[in-house]
Amino acid sequence: MNSEFRSGYASLMSRPNVGKSTLLNTILGEKVSIVTSKPQATRNKIIGIKTLPDAQVIFIDTPGIHKPRHRLGELMVREARTSARGVDLILFMVEPEEPSAGDKFIIEILKELGKPTFLLINKIDIVKKPRILSVIDAYNRLYSFMEIMPLSALTGDGVDIFLGSLVKYLPKGPKYYPDDLVTDQFERFMVSEIIREKIMEQTEDEIPYSIAVEVAEWSEREDGIVFIHSNIFVERKGQKGIIIGKSGLRLKSIGSSARIEIERLLGIKVFLELWVKIKKDWRSNNRILRELGFK
Repeated sequence: MNSEFRSGYASLMSRPNVGKSTLLNTILGEKVSIVTSKPQATRNKIIGIKTLPDAQVIFIDTPGIHKPRHRLGELMVREARTSARGVDLILFMVEPEEPSAGDKFIIEILKELGKPTFLLINKIDIVKKPRILSVIDAYNRLYSFMEIMPLSALTGDGVDIFLGSLVKYLPKGPKYYPDDLVTDQFERFMVSEIIREKIMEQTEDEIPYSIAVEVAEWSEREDGIVFIHSNIFVERKGQKGIIIGKSGLRLKSIGSSARIEIERLLGIKVFLELWVKIKKDWRSNNRILRELGFK
């Protein structure tokens, strides 16, 4: 191994729905974090691993920082803050616009953490250059960033330049993970996230934040097909009806699109069985949150 090999941890932070998950998937060349048009899609810490010839970067994609309205929201924000404490770099992603109250709130957190921080200005593909310059100036007045990197997570523009700069700030260190590993997430977790993404894509605005997905059974049959039984938990009877849809058509569509992506992930045929169940006010119930893996 190159004696100058560098490795380290970088935490992605932002307001909800700014593009962190899209950037992570673009960097890795694979989908490890769900991407939807709805905010607060990421609930758990997602670790993505990018191995380069001279470095290995372990990215932590955390929940978007927002004002929580229930216990689940509090846990999500705490997860984002806690994950940033043990990293080498913080990557603060913003949109190409003047700093919002939410962005200024995150900057106050950055001041508390005192970590070297990059400012990533995303979505440069949708604005003109003079606009980006004014955004850079506005953020420079609020915080002293190590680097300010305009990029587009969607098109990949500027991402290679960003990676090259990031590596220079990593400490010298070993390769923590094998070259071909892009995430440390277990297959069951990835499957549950795919199902949750498909629900978010096909349901109304209030539904996505009231669901949790649990992989209850996973077994391989004699014919080589993997059987997956998954429970979708909602808080109210009306939400259950929305997810199931008329004559079960929406649930069937969710299952079909999820199955296709799960088969692509696992590289094997899958039989996916989905059940929708009610757990009243689960987002505010500590016991249920623990059962579903939120700590």
